[in-house]
Amino acid sequence: MRIAYLTLHRPRPTLTGVGKKITRQIGCWQANGHDVRLFMHMYGQSPKDDLLPAEYFEYQRGKGLTRMLTREYTRVQALRKTLAAVAAYRPDMIYFRMAIYIYGLENMHKIAPVVVENITNDIDQHRFVGRFYFYYNLLTRGLILRKMAGLVVNSGELAEERLHSRYHRPTRVITDGIDLVQFPALPAPCNPVPRLVFVGSPGNAWHGVDKLIAFACQNPDLTIDVVGYTAEEISGELPTNLHALGYLAGENYLAALGRADVAISSLALHRKRVFESSTLKTMEYLALGIPLVLPYEDTDLKDLECDTILKIPNQEDNIQAQTARVRDFVFGMRGRRIERRLIAARIDLVSKEKMRLDFFEQCVRNGA
Repeated sequence: MRIAYLTLHRPRPTLTGVGKKITRQIGCWQANGHDVRLFMHMYGQSPKDDLLPAEYFEYQRGKGLTRMLTREYTRVQALRKTLAAVAAYRPDMIYFRMAIYIYGLENMHKIAPVVVENITNDIDQHRFVGRFYFYYNLLTRGLILRKMAGLVVNSGELAEERLHSRYHRPTRVITDGIDLVQFPALPAPCNPVPRLVFVGSPGNAWHGVDKLIAFACQNPDLTIDVVGYTAEEISGELPTNLHALGYLAGENYLAALGRADVAISSLALHRKRVFESSTLKTMEYLALGIPLVLPYEDTDLKDLECDTILKIPNQEDNIQAQTARVRDFVFGMRGRRIERRLIAARIDLVSKEKMRLDFFEQCVRNGA
């Protein structure tokens, strides 16, 4: 198949979570004999270093009172050029990462069958960006979803949600995977003071980094490394045992994770009404063998019980109410690592992308 991978989100460097995911997926599809090309549109003043290999189409933001009008006008123009490039590629199908509607986006359905990937409740997520965008997305999302040939989500919760099921389109629950060859299990560190690591990104309230400040204050004999945030990007005064390391990539990223006795996944998915999910950073923790505090129901780990994974409730006071359990877990995990045999089949990239490709072929046959 010729697969056009289309995303309207701002381009991500190759070493960020989304960038790594897209790179791994495309590599796996190509290894299975498919021709794949990535198409992205981007803000024209975005940094141009370390971008994913793709065809890019730029828009502008403008200034002053015309800022929004300029941005939306140039986004429509950029989208028109993007879809023209996709059509010129003559794909058998389009894989589209769900994004807020831009005028003309429905025309992608005229090019080839479209399989939409939506890994979040986009309706609730847009509550965080203001009333205008919330209602705009609510009123226009159907223009994208009504004509899709298929839908890929990363949890059973999303598959069953009315926001998706109302369109009665073929749907598959396929979580992201990890290339285990590229993620060798890390040896356990020998930390005299237990060390936790948390990975997130600024501006996403559902990561819950704010909860770690009180936890660090209550547990001064623990060290917490926060990757993805500078100190200025975390509101409030930071305790001395919480270190904001900023954005890390490559060997620096792996080194920060390798020092940790325990990793903590997103602490506040409940803030966007998500209670089941599967996040790439959690899979990376698992692949590296780092014992894990899991504050939500993970699609891949629902039925897994092991003493190197601590499951806590997905609620606002989760880490505070569970402080004693988390603390005991962290101290107990020194010198421990998750056994790969327990999690390999659940997170392996190759098997998951084979499922995704099989679904693509089904959607293309049905949409032909």
